[in-house]
Amino acid sequence: MAIRGPRPNIIFILADDMGYGDMSRFNGGLSQTPVLDALADEGVCLTQHYAASPVCNPSRASLLTGRYPHRTGSIDTFDHLGGERLSRRERTIADILKNSGYATGLVGKWHNGTIGEAYHPNRRGFDEFFGFRGGWQFYFEPRLERNGQPLRPTGRYLTDLLTDEAVAFVTRHQHQPFFLHLAYNCPHFPIEAPEADLAPFAATGRFTRGVSTLYGMIRNMDRNIGRLLEALEHLGLRDNTIVLFTSDNGPDFGGEGENALRRFNCNYHGAKTLVYEGGIRLPMLIRWPAGLPRGQAVDAMVHLTDWLPTLLKMTGTTLPPDNLALDGWDISPLLRGEKGQTNPRRFWQWNRYYPYAGSNAAMRDGDWKLVRPVAPQTYRPDDGPLDLRHRQEPGCFTEIVPTPPRAEFSYGPPLPAELYNLRTDPEERRDLARQEPQRAARMLRDLENWFEEVEADRQQCADAIFK
Repeated sequence: MAIRGPRPNIIFILADDMGYGDMSRFNGGLSQTPVLDALADEGVCLTQHYAASPVCNPSRASLLTGRYPHRTGSIDTFDHLGGERLSRRERTIADILKNSGYATGLVGKWHNGTIGEAYHPNRRGFDEFFGFRGGWQFYFEPRLERNGQPLRPTGRYLTDLLTDEAVAFVTRHQHQPFFLHLAYNCPHFPIEAPEADLAPFAATGRFTRGVSTLYGMIRNMDRNIGRLLEALEHLGLRDNTIVLFTSDNGPDFGGEGENALRRFNCNYHGAKTLVYEGGIRLPMLIRWPAGLPRGQAVDAMVHLTDWLPTLLKMTGTTLPPDNLALDGWDISPLLRGEKGQTNPRRFWQWNRYYPYAGSNAAMRDGDWKLVRPVAPQTYRPDDGPLDLRHRQEPGCFTEIVPTPPRAEFSYGPPLPAELYNLRTDPEERRDLARQEPQRAARMLRDLENWFEEVEADRQQCADAIFK
């Protein structure tokens, strides 16, 4: 598409562990997200939008590169093992836009290279970085950094701090095109919210203390997004700024008793860590007054890898000829209400440590979705205590911890594959594998072939950890 006038700015807002059912637009008012609801009315709402993984850093790697997580080397969440590192051979959307004249900034969570300066956001295309490099952070006593310099701000809630910095970034760069990636920690663990934000939910008596607090976190984030949108209005940047909002994966349903986080999620099956719809299907909102229609819905299947080629097209930016092959498709015609196509075949897989095609894998082909359920032995959380220590003591690991050898892992035979028709059964309640054995067998072969391809690509990464 030809770009007339100034090239558009981009603000890509990414929540953390926020499910489809956490927006009040989709939950009948259980939560309070008036800003996000209005953003959907003012732009385009994608109703079949998918994360690239049911956990955070693999999904984020796909957003940054337009490629499946396995290819990028970012496959597991434990920082101290280095499995979340985005391979240095990958070129990020920030790299590409920076080289084409954009000011680039990351505010918030990185989690694509916590240990090792070669993996720092400032080395991956971001001119400016304010936030934290690991998988999560405390809300009331955060440990942050600005371009490598440690900070210990006190007396401010993390979401407020990140929004302050986002507003400052767009103000500093209002006279040049900019790309801001605003990656909130909300509503990821630890579940902490200002008392004034959780009180309205606790007062209803309808929720556990955990859910009331989590909804309070989202209420606070929604208000902060409103502050950023108001800044765009004040600076005269509203019309020519592409604002996007989604989450990296589905909701966390952990906790017990009053700390339990299980809540409404549009009746989708599964949650964070699982490749069922509840773990990967997410809301996606995009507003660009100068370039996209208002109040439109797109029901086509869209994947997180699609945003790199789409945003490059919308900004008139050319993909470098030596860029690694993309898995994402340009969906800008669909966003404009024109005829266009999306890729009807998508794939997912995730487990701890060494990827295993026989566990927690899925393929979608049109309306049909094949799922290989979780093999429990692939979810060993052996490194959880070290992961927590790294969050409490940033810098305690200056080098990654040696990875357990593959020989220590015996995953065993996979469970039988399941097959669902999402058009008639979006909640994945009726397994049709026995009624459609030929379709299930064909899709299973396709899933296994895809896995072999992306795993072979990953193992070519010189810095891949889990080989």
